[in-house]
Amino acid sequence: MELRRYFPYLLSLALLLLNGCERTDTQSSSAKEHGDRIVAPYGSWQSPLSAAEVFEQVDDIAELQSVDEAIYFSESSGKAQGKVGIKRLDKFANVTEVVPPEFNAKSAVYEYGGAAFLGIGQSLFVTKLQDQLFYRFAPNQPPLPLTPNGTRHADCISYPKGSRIICVREDLRQGGEPKASLVTINLNFAGEGDTFVSGHDFISSPQISPDNTQLAWITWEHPYMPWDNSVLWLGDLDRKGQLRHVRRINTPKDSSVTQPLFSPDGQLYVVSDINNWWNIYRVTPEGSLAPVLAKNAEFAVPDWRLGNHNYAFESANTLIASYVEGNQAALIHIHLDSGLTESLAVDFAEIAQVVKGEDGVYFVGAKATPEKGIYRVVGRGTELVYAPALPKLDPNYVSRAKNIAFNTGKNQQAYGYFYGPVNPNYIAPNDTRPPLIVMLHGGPTARASLAYRSDIQFWTSRGFAVLDLNFRGSSGFGRAYRQSLYGNWGQSDVEDAINAAKYLVAKGWVDGSKLAIRGISAGGLTVMSSLAFYDVFQAGVSYEGISDFEQLAKGTHKFETGYLDQLIGPYAENKARYRELSPFYHLEGLNEPLLIFQGLRNKIVPAQQSRQIYEALKAKGVPTAYVGYEDEPDEGRKPEHKAAGLETELAFYGKVFEFTPAGKLPKLVLDNASALRRR
Repeated sequence: MELRRYFPYLLSLALLLLNGCERTDTQSSSAKEHGDRIVAPYGSWQSPLSAAEVFEQVDDIAELQSVDEAIYFSESSGKAQGKVGIKRLDKFANVTEVVPPEFNAKSAVYEYGGAAFLGIGQSLFVTKLQDQLFYRFAPNQPPLPLTPNGTRHADCISYPKGSRIICVREDLRQGGEPKASLVTINLNFAGEGDTFVSGHDFISSPQISPDNTQLAWITWEHPYMPWDNSVLWLGDLDRKGQLRHVRRINTPKDSSVTQPLFSPDGQLYVVSDINNWWNIYRVTPEGSLAPVLAKNAEFAVPDWRLGNHNYAFESANTLIASYVEGNQAALIHIHLDSGLTESLAVDFAEIAQVVKGEDGVYFVGAKATPEKGIYRVVGRGTELVYAPALPKLDPNYVSRAKNIAFNTGKNQQAYGYFYGPVNPNYIAPNDTRPPLIVMLHGGPTARASLAYRSDIQFWTSRGFAVLDLNFRGSSGFGRAYRQSLYGNWGQSDVEDAINAAKYLVAKGWVDGSKLAIRGISAGGLTVMSSLAFYDVFQAGVSYEGISDFEQLAKGTHKFETGYLDQLIGPYAENKARYRELSPFYHLEGLNEPLLIFQGLRNKIVPAQQSRQIYEALKAKGVPTAYVGYEDEPDEGRKPEHKAAGLETELAFYGKVFEFTPAGKLPKLVLDNASALRRR
């Protein structure tokens, strides 16, 4: 075990002596043209991007919706600590605020919410985070709540018959597990509403045909997630507005469906992964799926939140869709009658919320640079029509990602985005390599993307290398890759993180004696498991990390009740396996410095769990620190707490990797800090 501890140091030394290894150009080319630079160790560089600027000065667009001649969109405000308001974009590109961010338009349906508002004419209907009531905003009238206390609503659509709205409802009034249904709500006065569809664990995505004669929706049941096994339904609406002749669309059991949408001429379309990839299909009169375009690409994302839209109809015969293929996000024009396609945009890192407006198709786009906003398709290209408040970082300081693929598992591959350090004012001493931070997304069924992230640039502009990892189980690479984590969570993802770090050390791109790993929630689990079961990383940072699968299985919310059945196996039959994979029960192997951040009111990962790990490591002499914060769990960490977390993390790396970070940082109380000198 002791020899293994020195392996990264010996490997780095050997690579330096070989002098034939591949290196990335970790310095900005434009910096070399500006004369002398300061020679300083990696990690110690002064950056123009402060931690506060990473979180406080950035707004983000979540959802788009076309209403008459305008586009309504929800936008989180950095100045309002991430609270969400709603704005209106008219055809002249004028933007007005309709709902202030202080209202905080967020749904909590299925805990993660989404699709929190609906526009009809001059009125807007919005779910408020604080009480989860559904409010009507009408001209010259105060907001009017329309729904009962103890219910949540989202994913709503207009139903002109009887002046009603059809919504997904989650009812918490009976106690126990919340009940899901599709209900109708009157536009003009508060009331209980009428139930349209019930009897399923989860219901989502109602869509009504242009002639108001058909209703489509999606359901799924425990223990599955919507991206595992889900079902598309279709029903007829009679003259009185009642639902008749409900039938199930024929899809295999081991497949998912998402994003149903009617074309202007009444044809029903949907996205499904029946052939591994989330592709677009047309629903035939016989109730089966006919492919629109077969492509090894993903035209959908996992429905952690309601209201995702990856495609829209430009006309009855043409649609515009966004997809991810490998590492690239793109927009495509599909001619349904001929099958011909045209590429519309390939310079985006992320594309979402594709919707049809009165004057064209709109979407939310983000690039590898700070550019982000609402775009409109114009001819064979796109134009930016609205940009929120964006980070203002000199391009000379921006690190651009390098796509990597590396071997892992049993003849498998995993992927990631490598960012080298970039700062035009500094150069590192000769024959040194940068420290590495491996970043882990949550979910674990989320994904890393190439979209610009200030938190990554915070590190690279200070002299760190960053790897944003798409371990096995990440979305964007097909159903098989997504499900390759099933039965192996806490094992395959950890193995991928280890192999990614080894790959980068072998390339000579990073210092093998300065390897760190960080993650939040599910990513935090991978952090602690990597330290407990392997001796590769020299430091770890866990933000509210899961450490005990048993506690998670006994205390999670409805949406994820059966998720562990897929990721590990049913708890009752796999208790030993749950303990075997939980770092909480293997702290004897965790001897590397660990920094723990924990929300004291977190509903999913109890603070007691993180506290127990901290106390155990402290008692055994491991350098460790614990930082708790009192933020409301529904609203997430406050921007100032996020900023303080980054600064504390920087101070932590400075202590562990023995460099002095630039700037004034919070005081870090690292227990057993003296043990660092003996490492």
